[in-house]
This record gives sequence, structure tokens and C-alpha cells, in this order.
Amino acid sequence: MENLGIGRWVARKAERQRDAIAIVHRNDRIAYGALSQRIDRLAEALAGRGVRPGDRVAYLGNNHPAFLETLFATATLGAIFVPLNTRLAPPEIEFMLADSGTSLLVFHDELRELARAGSHATGVRQRIVVEGEGEAGVERYEAVLASAEAAPRDVPVGLDDAAVILYTSGTTGHPKGAVITHGNFHWNSFNVMVDYGVSPGERVLLISPMFHVASLSNGALAGLLQGGTVVLHEKFDPAHVLETIERERITMLAGVPTTFQMLQEHPHWERADISSLQRLTCGGSAVPERLMEAFGERGLGFSVGYGMTETSPGATALPPDRARDKVGSSGLAHFFTDVKIVDDQGREAATGAVGEIWVKGPNVIKEYWNRPDATASAFEQGWFKSGDLGYFDDEGFIFISDRLKDMIISGGENIYSAEVENIIMEFSEIAAVALVGIPDEKWGEVPHAYVQLQPGAELAPDAILAHLTGRLAKYKIPKQIVFVDEFARTASGKIRKTELRK
Repeated sequence: MENLGIGRWVARKAERQRDAIAIVHRNDRIAYGALSQRIDRLAEALAGRGVRPGDRVAYLGNNHPAFLETLFATATLGAIFVPLNTRLAPPEIEFMLADSGTSLLVFHDELRELARAGSHATGVRQRIVVEGEGEAGVERYEAVLASAEAAPRDVPVGLDDAAVILYTSGTTGHPKGAVITHGNFHWNSFNVMVDYGVSPGERVLLISPMFHVASLSNGALAGLLQGGTVVLHEKFDPAHVLETIERERITMLAGVPTTFQMLQEHPHWERADISSLQRLTCGGSAVPERLMEAFGERGLGFSVGYGMTETSPGATALPPDRARDKVGSSGLAHFFTDVKIVDDQGREAATGAVGEIWVKGPNVIKEYWNRPDATASAFEQGWFKSGDLGYFDDEGFIFISDRLKDMIISGGENIYSAEVENIIMEFSEIAAVALVGIPDEKWGEVPHAYVQLQPGAELAPDAILAHLTGRLAKYKIPKQIVFVDEFARTASGKIRKTELRK
């Protein structure tokens, strides 16, 4: 095969285990052989609709077999997959479709209005709907598959070729498209196998959406590469998760602290049979000790990881057997990845000294889509500058101290303050605004906005919230608007957000 990318992974697996179940979704069980044929049909259909190597195909939908089929079919053609966050508002979707130059959009019927509003002013020429009826300019997904033969294609694809563009909000308020290559996904999967122990025949339950790189890369891709079964949940429901673990004999579950907390607090927790579970991986923020104890009582420990979209996503991993004596640590650098701490002089920091975390390895992206300026500022001699602060202990375990980037993490979703602040500042009555994260027991932290009005100006909090509604995803909208007479500032004039957080 000339295609060395992820697009032929399922076809290669089908040669070895044709009847093994690859995907479970609702009442459907799709074997590797059948999945491979559906991917080939879709690739042939997309090619017949003009998709060529390098073209962008976007997907707007929750976890569903069509997500993975579109990803692999796109990769089979040497084209680039653009997964979109379903929680975004139409202007956010429109920016990503336009910025990526997407020509074809696959979307779920329940998101038809978002797809229509988000794509109408872009270069999207063709639309395909999953589980819905067609209309003018929109084809039915299953009809598209039925229109083509399952003819395997072998388009030359190298490991350095782009596979996916995943958008991550930026400190300037404009999302950046992280270009993840086929090689990035390969090496991240190898890291997951080595450090998390993902093994042949793994049964992975995906409760987080695959438009997030951790669910896609650490869960779906690593599980399928090992010939496992990937069980897809479209929405997170604790009762459904516990029932699925028991019914499907799930061995691996990944999430953020909030999701594990909701499982542990559910009335079915005590009587649920979770004896099949072998691996729990958690990211986004530190796992509270009470959660460690609750799952520990059921014989389970957490593998804690640190990473980001730009590292596809893993940078470090903490094994379960060190979770207790290294509480608060994010572990060691992944097996095929290097991590170092750099001080403000650009030198490697001493053990115990706090500095910026830099990451290097074959799982790290090389660029942002059409953003040479952002790429140049994010890299230094091949190292990706994370914007996070941390330190190494005397055993080489990393501890995250703070974030240099002005970012809030709420329920596993990243919120860049500048994006929200820029829209709030559109009010002429406002002199200054600062968005900060406030601790929240359920979501980890939630955004609060502090606003300073112009002298003599009046403005109601509800007016600000109404201005944001429909323009930003709901999780980005401040939970509270607080008016201040003036902000404490640094000597250079910057707002002291640390004081606002206190």
C-alpha cells in the first residue's frame, strides 16, 4: 500500500479480523470487514463529488459511526478531516469552515439549523446529512454510500501529510487550526499503548465527544489500531454509562474529573458491575483525592495525563501505581515524547524550579493552518511552547503550577478569555473587562466577567449576557457579571487577574 496514513488502518485490520466487532452504537454492531467496506464506499462517493488530496471535509455531529467513517474515508483520499465542536455558536462554526476552506460538510440532522447558519456564507459547496432527510443542496448520508462501489483506493499518503485540522481557541480571540498529521496520530497511539497499556481486544467506551482530540486519538484510534471494540455514546448520561460498562464488559474508560464524579455520585454506582474495567484515564485537571478513594474502593486507579491539541494530545502520563505517592503530578514524559522546563531566560530550569513546559516529539504538530505567525511564536528550535507553567521533582515527575496562557478549563472545555472579552468590549459603555475562572465543584472552574464602565455610563448585566448569547458556545458565557469601579493593574497597565481570582 502507498497509503501509510490512518485511512487504511481499518482495511488492514479487516484483513486480520474481518468478523471482529469494531464499533458498537445504540443497537448496531459493526464488524471490521463491514466497516472497511463502508469506508471504501464513502471514499469512492466523496471522490465522485470532487474531493481530492488536500481538500477539507468537515463533520458536525456527536459520536456516531459516520464520524469515524468520514474520518477514515477522507484520510483514504489524502484529504483533511475537520471535526467541529457541536456546542459552538453559528459565527464560530462559520469562522472555522471559512478559515479551513472546507468544501464539503457532513452534519447530523439534529444540528441542521446550526449547519445551515454556520455554512451559508462559506465555501462549503456540498452538504450531507446523517440520519435525516435530504433537501435542496443536501444529500442523505446512507444514499451517498449506496451510490458508490466498495472499491479500495490506494492514494499515496505519507506520515507528514495533514490528516486533521482541529481548532483550538487562541489568546487573541481567533481560533487556530492545529494541523495534526498522520504521523502525529501514529506516534500518539504508540505512546498510549506503552504508557496506558492499551492492548489487543480492548473494549473502549467513549463518553467524551470525538471532536476533542483526547477522545478521538487516545480512545477511538488507539483502540481500533489494537483491533479493539469502540463503544460510542452520543451524550454523557451516568446511568447509561454504568449500564454499558456492565453489558459490554468495558475495559477502558476516559473522561475528565467532572464525568467521573457524576458516575460516583449516581444512585446506581454501588450496585453497578464495573468489574471488567482495567483502565481509567483522566485529563483536564487533577483528580480529587476523594475520587481516587471512591474508585480505589472498587479496585480501580487513575492514569492521569497532561497534554493539549497540539501534542495529539499526550505529553505526559502518570501510572495508577504512582497516583497516591505523586498526588498532583501529571507524571513522566510519554515514551516517545520529550518534555523540559524552561525559565524566563530560555534556559532549562533546575529541579523544583517553575518554568514554562516545552514539548517535543513525533506526536507534536508542526504548524497551525494558515497561521505562520502563530506557528513561529509557538515553536523554539523544534520545541512546542505550551504556555503552561510547571516543575520537575527529583524523580522527573512533572507538576503543573499555572497557565501562562489566559485560559479557563471548564468541564474539560478550554475557554480563552480574550475571545469572550473582545465581544464584551463591543459595548461603547465599557471601559475594560476581565474574564477569569472561578472554582466550581462540578465543572472545575467557570467563567466570571468583571466589567469597568465608562464614566457616567449605565449597562445591565443581562444586556451583556444577551449580547453573547448566540455568538459564543454556552460554556464560554460568564456565569456572573460583576461591575467594578476600577481594576488593579501592573506597572505596564495589565489587569491583575490573580487578584480577581482571589
